[in-house]
Amino acid sequence: MRLLLISNSTNPGEAYLDYPKHNIKDFLGDKPINCLFIPFAAVTFSFDEYVDKVNNRFAEIGHKVTGIHSYDNMTEAIEKAEAIIVGGGNTWQLVRMLQENNLMEAIVKKVKGGTPYVGWSAGSNITCPTLKTTNDMPITEPASFNTLNLIPFQINPHYLDDTNETHGGETRETRITEFVHANKNVYVVGLREGCMLVLENKNIKMIGSRTARIFHFDKETVELSNKDDFNFLIK
Repeated sequence: MRLLLISNSTNPGEAYLDYPKHNIKDFLGDKPINCLFIPFAAVTFSFDEYVDKVNNRFAEIGHKVTGIHSYDNMTEAIEKAEAIIVGGGNTWQLVRMLQENNLMEAIVKKVKGGTPYVGWSAGSNITCPTLKTTNDMPITEPASFNTLNLIPFQINPHYLDDTNETHGGETRETRITEFVHANKNVYVVGLREGCMLVLENKNIKMIGSRTARIFHFDKETVELSNKDDFNFLIK
């Protein structure tokens, strides 16, 4: 499998998809590709608007996307895709729509067959076994929490260390600690903004100048940088 799993699309003060565009280009290669784009996580704007937004950036790196919703047969579109791109937004809606259209199995089969997969935020979340470590509000109800299970660990994108000083609720760390207590055999990667995970040739590494926070029940929570070995996550 080849996976590029990005924490966030946009860093503060930057244009949409600007910071990861060269990583996406390196991952997809120089040959122009018409990628299949899954915009189902969009809620407050249309799928067509989402496609246009991504294409504006992809044009800068020599690639383009076509929205899966524009195909009469979405399963066939997945089967023929040269690359699959899944955008961020609301993970609950994304999962519900993939399930309702019976697309999960087709994506898994295609990606396990070697087709490159790029996701950011919700698009990274769904490569995990479950959506349980999303930050998103459950605005809609999928048939189950099960997702693509392409990787054996969980990602928490947009990982934050602190809350606003006026906020008295739980921190992100507290929430993830609750998850690993309830799911004792699963690693969770707190993937800070500006960072991404790349899985190729049965090897996984992190790209980005910040560290990732690694959680597991009954193990010390650690910080790993792009110089550290992440392969324990997939063994």
